[in-house]
Amino acid sequence: MSITAERRQSLIGEYANGENDTGSPEVQVALLSERITNLTDHLKTHAKDFHSRRGLLMLVGRRRRLLDYVKKQDHKRYEALIGRLGLRR
Repeated sequence: MSITAERRQSLIGEYANGENDTGSPEVQVALLSERITNLTDHLKTHAKDFHSRRGLLMLVGRRRRLLDYVKKQDHKRYEALIGRLGLRR
């Protein structure tokens, strides 16, 4: 259910803006999206796991706030990010 260290490093390498970038909004959104995907798969098999469902909703809200921040700062960067991640908005 959690992200492996190798997968985390590959996501950071793929979405980082620079060499030592681990905390930019793009990296954070990519990591949150991976966790959301994992939790969504978990909830498909464990439909009554309401504690994990609450955690999923909190992750979705955090990702939404980060995406709103990126959109406010630079709209082209926002469009590129959601295009790379395959998000609907």
